[in-house]
Amino acid sequence: MSVFRTKSIEQSIQDTDEPEYQLKKSLSALDLTVFGVGVVIGAGIFTLTGRVAHQMTGPAIVLSFLFAGLGCALAAMCYAEFAASVPVSGSAYTFSYASLGEIFAWIIGWDLILEMFLGASVVAQGWSAYLDVFLGKLGVAIPAAIAYGGVVDLKAIALIAVLGVLVTVGIKESLRVNLVLVGIKLFIVFFVIFAGIGFVNPANYSPFIPDAVATSTTQGLTQPLLQWLTGAAPAAFGWGGVLAGAALVFFAYIGFDVVATTAEEAKNPQRDLPIGIIASLAICTVLYGAVAMVVTGMVPYDKLDPKAALANAFLAHGQGWMATLIAAGAVAGLTTVVLTLMIGATRIIFAMARDNLLPMRLASVHPKFRTPWLITALVTVVCAVTAGFTPVGVLEEMVNIGTLTAFILVSIAVPVLRRKRPDLKRSFKVPASPFVPILAAVICTYLSLNLSIETWLRFLVWLVIGLAVYGLWGYKNSRLATGKPISPDIAEAMATGHAPRDSE
Repeated sequence: MSVFRTKSIEQSIQDTDEPEYQLKKSLSALDLTVFGVGVVIGAGIFTLTGRVAHQMTGPAIVLSFLFAGLGCALAAMCYAEFAASVPVSGSAYTFSYASLGEIFAWIIGWDLILEMFLGASVVAQGWSAYLDVFLGKLGVAIPAAIAYGGVVDLKAIALIAVLGVLVTVGIKESLRVNLVLVGIKLFIVFFVIFAGIGFVNPANYSPFIPDAVATSTTQGLTQPLLQWLTGAAPAAFGWGGVLAGAALVFFAYIGFDVVATTAEEAKNPQRDLPIGIIASLAICTVLYGAVAMVVTGMVPYDKLDPKAALANAFLAHGQGWMATLIAAGAVAGLTTVVLTLMIGATRIIFAMARDNLLPMRLASVHPKFRTPWLITALVTVVCAVTAGFTPVGVLEEMVNIGTLTAFILVSIAVPVLRRKRPDLKRSFKVPASPFVPILAAVICTYLSLNLSIETWLRFLVWLVIGLAVYGLWGYKNSRLATGKPISPDIAEAMATGHAPRDSE
């Protein structure tokens, strides 16, 4: 048996018809776009903007967003081609299984689990910070031990527990809640842009790119890997800070790839998935740039509050009611991010368990709700514990490195699959392939090198653990290794090349 064995696209699609593992098809292009906007707009605007501008980039955070957005846009086209061609849960994991082989599929799936788990946990902590601000405006004080940054963040744990129940009830029900919250969030974002313009002081944009400075945060294991490899100047401020900042604000863009994890639940995936992926990314990039310009124009970058930059920027101008409104909107907005990342995590693990790379019993679908309830319970517990007990600020880069690795492999997989399967029907194609996919992989690789040495070491430990799990379970037990179909109809379809009887 080879670790490079591939799972055919036809087999992946046939697996979705197995009754005991069949998800409900209920999502439209609008649902998918709202889903993408719901998860992408969140931490980047409400938490990361102030922190990165204050510590690394100054007003040039706008350039960081643009550079990170460019890498995401190129990768998004690769995701769109795959999602339209292989409309199966699992996103990059499923795409890699069909093109690069099982070992790469495992690695990318393991990376995506890291992205979704930690992403949901990080944003839940940001949600808790804004809830503290909002409750503080109402005169409600939260004890420090159970507040944001305390011994245990009970609010973050409670949020994840409630959302876990919602995800179990059903994805369409989850997205109805998501639609309302996304509407509130977009209102707040536009409010920040248009209300904040009146408080912008052009002097705050000078210097636009502050001079590079040596700081304790850019030495030793906390310095970017690229800085250590090249001996370059410290990455705080200057152009080095802009590029290092792009690697951090990249976290703000994760989410459009989560749209691809719901491919199996889309009504018309060949048409709707490319629309959902590309439209959500385009909308969010424009809004990110506008908010970053307004906030850094309202308050000098060195005086921005890293915890709740948007609300406190208005508070600095004596607009307490605006700060309260923004804090309330951030609470609603960040809720959607946690929700969609939890859904993404369940769908990744579901796809891996259905292939028996993880124990297949995890993939059991609830008989009433048609959702993977065991996996949802697992995701809820892990995310709640991580958000409640992990120190603030140590998870973002881990999310980024997992996501960037996935983007790199998906970008490489596009020309590989085109070479292997030129006959495959593709309703959307990446233009100028293989140039665009290669450029996407190069940009994502460069961004990953701007993450800290400490992050890389943690990531390597995570990969070693993942490869151990694969060696002990997945390599011998995967359905490709055993040739074990789940239902007689699928076995017949795989043998004859015809569709299962119940779908004919």
